[in-house]
Amino acid sequence: MRAAPSTEGGIKILSSPVSDRTAFILANTRPREVSLVPEISLRVADEAVPLWQKTEEDLGEMGLPPPFWAFAWAGGQALARYVLDHADWVRGKDVLDLASGSGLVGIAAMKAGARRVCAADIDPFACAAIAINAEINAVSLAVTAADLLAAKDGGRWDVILAGDIFYERDTAERVFAFLAWHAERGATVLIGDPGRAYLPTAHLAKLAEYRVAVTRELEDNTIKRTAVWTFGDVDPQANQAA
Repeated sequence: MRAAPSTEGGIKILSSPVSDRTAFILANTRPREVSLVPEISLRVADEAVPLWQKTEEDLGEMGLPPPFWAFAWAGGQALARYVLDHADWVRGKDVLDLASGSGLVGIAAMKAGARRVCAADIDPFACAAIAINAEINAVSLAVTAADLLAAKDGGRWDVILAGDIFYERDTAERVFAFLAWHAERGATVLIGDPGRAYLPTAHLAKLAEYRVAVTRELEDNTIKRTAVWTFGDVDPQANQAA
């Protein structure tokens, strides 16, 4: 039975993972260290397509979105690595992990000393996975299934983290509008992206670049050159490569 959400700052917070989704995740994933971020372990799937099909079968629904929550995507890995290595960006801050997926980036922010992290994802399976992964890594995250892109002024954060979210044109446009609105009002925005077509790099400054190992089942290569970006100008001398 689905737990009733509580409300905090206008955001619906899921107070606990949904039991049947939690059981499904535990039965179809296993804990692994993240390749670029070995300080963090996530429950991940061995293969994407079988899990995707099993999700549709168990729910009796077709056309569901891919199980983004079941993998450590390149942009999220790079962003998590950057946050852990440059903890001053988030230390003592209120942080939003937008389109959190597995919760990887939000977990990294908490480990880097964030005061509070809200992990947002509209997929209820992701919300359950985030709660599981937070427990594995001994951190506490607030989790919301609210569509924050539908109301830009629905919350205020010191830092917004966004990994692997510029993969589709319409979503990318909504995300960029959301991030730009918050950046104009003082929020720091950090984006992790492996060169997706809809990332508006002309409006961003590159902070770091990494080579991230990924599965060929999800990407077009086993190594993705992945960058971390922010709004505004940065000192080129400060850029880090890995």
